[in-house]
Amino acid sequence: MNNTRREILRGSVAIAGLGVLGLPEWSMPALAQGETQVPFTDIPATANFAPAPDRRVVDLRKIDGPFTSRDQFYTIQHYNQPEIDPATYRLSISGLVDRPTSLSLDDLRRLRSSELVAGFECSGNRRPLQGLCGNGRWTGVPLRTVLDRAGLKNQAREIVFFGTDRGDEDVEFRTNTFKVQQQFGRSLPRDFAMSGEPFLAYAMNGEPLTKNQGFPVRLIVPGWYGVSNVKWLSQIHVQDEQYLGKFHARCYRTLHGEMIDGEMKWTETAISKMRLKSFIARVTKDAGGHKVLGVVLHDGTPIKSVEVKVDEGAWQPATLDSATSSKYAWKLFNYKWTGATPGEHTLVSRVTDVTGRVQPTLEALETKKTFLEDNSQFPRKVMIS
Repeated sequence: MNNTRREILRGSVAIAGLGVLGLPEWSMPALAQGETQVPFTDIPATANFAPAPDRRVVDLRKIDGPFTSRDQFYTIQHYNQPEIDPATYRLSISGLVDRPTSLSLDDLRRLRSSELVAGFECSGNRRPLQGLCGNGRWTGVPLRTVLDRAGLKNQAREIVFFGTDRGDEDVEFRTNTFKVQQQFGRSLPRDFAMSGEPFLAYAMNGEPLTKNQGFPVRLIVPGWYGVSNVKWLSQIHVQDEQYLGKFHARCYRTLHGEMIDGEMKWTETAISKMRLKSFIARVTKDAGGHKVLGVVLHDGTPIKSVEVKVDEGAWQPATLDSATSSKYAWKLFNYKWTGATPGEHTLVSRVTDVTGRVQPTLEALETKKTFLEDNSQFPRKVMIS
């Protein structure tokens, strides 16, 4: 089913408009007649946007609207993509609950549905492609609805989410190594799980999830990196102890240093909320000059401004698209570039939110030792003929 722009906007959750910032609407960013794309010189000619049948990287130069098609949305996982029969599918809620529950896909659909507009990226999304990201209109039920049906016991503290995907792992403990089969798993603390924010989705953009996107049901944690959005969700387990699964406690950490009283202190932090980020996705040319299209990814904190700089010039304000102004949506921005001269040019964007956080430069992240959570400013190079 193809949705018109008007139908998509009508079906979205309530949108907190950006009009208060004085930001006008602008048209959807599909290439207009007579508009041509200016190639980036920093994307390898051999760039592969489908490195494997079960992997997909979005070619952001082809953005044509606020929502990413379910057949284009990025795809990545650690284990297999399981084949699940929707007729026999069950989502179990177990552990410290008053009423252990097993819900079919039809059971979930019979609950009062709602919609959530949310964009997110893989925590490993980075230059030069930046294609492990997307934005969707998700249909499903708030996680809290399902947990309320099961009833959490007083001692419940941690909510663990297991996918159907699994694989063999070598688990090291000091001098020993154990081979075990593990399911992909992540967890949320009780208070946040019951906040009404996390969401169980069974459709995207008005159509059932594809296998790539976690059919039949996936978790969406709005404002968090994609690793938390467990696909092929099969079990929600409630416990009183901290969950220490591989993909929660070990693999998804960021190591960074901070100078405190003249001494470098090293800290590990868990991958959770997305860090404020923007990047330029496309540059086009028409009779009036050049247009720069970009993307903002963030944790839901309102955006104050987006700016673009050309070469060594001053920062210039860009315009945010009001069609992507839902709290957790990615934000598209547009900048009109006039007076471009022949030759190679460098363009870069930066975003600032209402709390005063500014997207950092690459140099500001020099003490970060892992490639995850790279939200640095990303200079792009183009050749103007």
